[in-house]
Amino acid sequence: MSQPILVFDSGIGGLSVLAEIRKLLPHHDYCYLFDNARLPYGELEEQELVSGCVALIDQVVERTHAAIVVVACNTASTVVLPALRATLSIPVVGVVPAIKPAAQLSKSKRIGLLATPGTVKRHYTYELISQFADDCHVELFGSSELVLMAEQKIATGQLDMARLTQVLSPIVTADLDVLVLGCTHFPMLRDELQQVLGKGVTLLDSGEAIAKRVKTLLAETKSEQQVQEDANRDSVMQAFYTKAKISEGLVSMLVDCGFSTLERITTINSNR
Repeated sequence: MSQPILVFDSGIGGLSVLAEIRKLLPHHDYCYLFDNARLPYGELEEQELVSGCVALIDQVVERTHAAIVVVACNTASTVVLPALRATLSIPVVGVVPAIKPAAQLSKSKRIGLLATPGTVKRHYTYELISQFADDCHVELFGSSELVLMAEQKIATGQLDMARLTQVLSPIVTADLDVLVLGCTHFPMLRDELQQVLGKGVTLLDSGEAIAKRVKTLLAETKSEQQVQEDANRDSVMQAFYTKAKISEGLVSMLVDCGFSTLERITTINSNR
């Protein structure tokens, strides 16, 4: 494995971002690191979140010699990036909720942000709204349950549509025309979300924008010869997780995604 792109999340949500990156860089090597022992991140205290993420990512970067880190988690991106960039010597890309394009796209100027409780309450989120959606009415919806529902869907192939409809009922009645998916888990539920919310609500996420940023940064750090060599070989994909056990359904899904190696990373927070 040659200087992989390291994609990090609390669970499987970051796979939606990894998929977008692979569309632009199909021959690159990838590591996917998910801290599922501490899922969901939206319920952790800020300092616990920062210290745990930095220690874990630093450990895997050193082991894999990653070329770049993508923090494919909105909750972590709102607080972890400064400490992570101070620790690492390689580029770090975070996730920014798609508030700006949502405000530009909305015709009614009524938009929503669906994210974890942690992202919804961060000052950073309010700064984004003030800067890019000052002319819009913005509704904020926080849910950790949807994160777990996305994880369950991937692990078992099942989703409780009746419960999903209940969770989304405040959004249905909010009369929005654009909803920002401010958690990387939520694109995993895109079809079901669209079914409940109706075609009148446009769903936006940041996956494509992140992929373009990663491609730009790699182009700045690699020679033309290295880029050509990457284009002429098969991609190698490796996954790391922190929970003591993962379900057979999740293992099967990761293998189907192309991961050839799955390995548990032991940390002080991973004894669950």
